[in-house]
Amino acid sequence: MTRVTTSPPYVRYQADLERPFPGEEELVRQIVGAMESANRQVAAKHRHGLRDAHAKSHGILAGELRIEPDLPEHLAQGLFAAPRSYPVIMRFSTSPGDLRTDRVPAPRGMAIKVIGVDGPRAVDDGAATQDFLLVNHPTLPFGTVGAYAELQKVLERQHHQSDLRQRSTRLVARVLTRLRFPLPRIAEVLTTPNHHVLGETFHSMAALRYGDHVAKISAAPLSEEVRALTGRPVGRRAGESALRDLVADFFAHHSAEYEVRAQLCVDVDRMPIEDASVLWPEELSPHHRVAVLHLPAQDAYSDARRRYADDVLSFSPWHALEAHRPLGSIMRSRRVAYPRSSDFRHTVNGVQEREPASIDELPA
Repeated sequence: MTRVTTSPPYVRYQADLERPFPGEEELVRQIVGAMESANRQVAAKHRHGLRDAHAKSHGILAGELRIEPDLPEHLAQGLFAAPRSYPVIMRFSTSPGDLRTDRVPAPRGMAIKVIGVDGPRAVDDGAATQDFLLVNHPTLPFGTVGAYAELQKVLERQHHQSDLRQRSTRLVARVLTRLRFPLPRIAEVLTTPNHHVLGETFHSMAALRYGDHVAKISAAPLSEEVRALTGRPVGRRAGESALRDLVADFFAHHSAEYEVRAQLCVDVDRMPIEDASVLWPEELSPHHRVAVLHLPAQDAYSDARRRYADDVLSFSPWHALEAHRPLGSIMRSRRVAYPRSSDFRHTVNGVQEREPASIDELPA
């Protein structure tokens, strides 16, 4: 089917860009069931409910999202339609649904909650927030709900995998690389170098609606102090919570800025919406700055903030404007999985989930 495009040829959003994966509802049911089983095991281990992914936080920050002025029409869409500033709460994290040492490399996350966002909602949740969930890798190793269901079976078998076995996985990956054998995509993610979290570039990995168009969102270091941290290794003798210490030490003395970027889809075959494992080529469509995320110096990891972010808050790509509706089978599975995980965590901990209406709800 030929898509209706503008000139330049940015793909126009329309509902039939999404195509249900064969057996999608049953696969999502299996994934959610496996996730809930893992949640129960981790909760029993810690006597406390944790997120099923990105359980360990490294910093919780207050800041501002400053929309760029004079954006061209194809970029001035949805949240980014007009130049203004929004308060944000941001959480840095690591991907596993358990608390592991920061000495072991793993995907790192940046979750951004934009507060005071008005407009029609992707899900009628009564909130006025827009969440962007980003990870320091541009693609998912499991790009469809079918691939994720297969991965979930592996994760279930390896739920108690030790740090030593993870190190062995990385050693095997290095040998394969030297022998010029291709790495499985999941190994590429798990063997990412262990660098300072603040110097990383973070990606939505999957697509979302971008007003009249479709895009992936990313956030890259902008200010000199955070750009200087890109590629800086975490020391091998670092502590169990080295990333928390690095984030807290940095924001005790410095502010930071990241540029928020949109990469618009121009070709649904080479930039697929339903397969998040495919890298969208920058030569087809570059990343364009649409906002600046400003984070002033602050106490980034007070006890009160950690409890609020880890126990009260919930981040979800479906806390979103309709103008930024998540797209693709992985994102559709999250519409079911994220609320179930959040409900379990809040019920176990006896804490009520609340979406903030003001930045003042973030403790100092």
